[in-house]
Amino acid sequence: MLAALLCFVVAIADGDTLTARCGEPGAYEQVKVRLAEIDAPEKRQPFGQVSRQHLAALCFQKQAEIRPATKDRYGRTVARVRCAGQDANAEQVRAGLAWAYTRYLTDPAIARIEQGARAARRGLWADAEPMAPWEWRHARKAGTGG
Repeated sequence: MLAALLCFVVAIADGDTLTARCGEPGAYEQVKVRLAEIDAPEKRQPFGQVSRQHLAALCFQKQAEIRPATKDRYGRTVARVRCAGQDANAEQVRAGLAWAYTRYLTDPAIARIEQGARAARRGLWADAEPMAPWEWRHARKAGTGG
């Protein structure tokens, strides 16, 4: 894992992607960050806007500690993010506004947090049959709805 970056969150794209300004004044770098180990509903999916708003409440215009793990195929920094002392990745899942992204999961606590949100029927888990974002994206790519 790379060194933690101290940043200021300047934009929220959706429930698992944000943009942060990192570095020293006069030498800022904009970093697009994909929250690691979670997958939030897409913007046009049910709960997509609520998920984005929840991440904004957690992180927008706040100091963030970004712990990069890797880069994704779109060049985004994949990272664990703490905003105002809260683990944003875990909080999105705890609120029922993101899935544990089992394909990339390394922290078993995220899966346990998801189980708690499911059991409590929080957020998207109130829906009888929520569609995982990766299934929704696949269905849209295949032209079969979503």
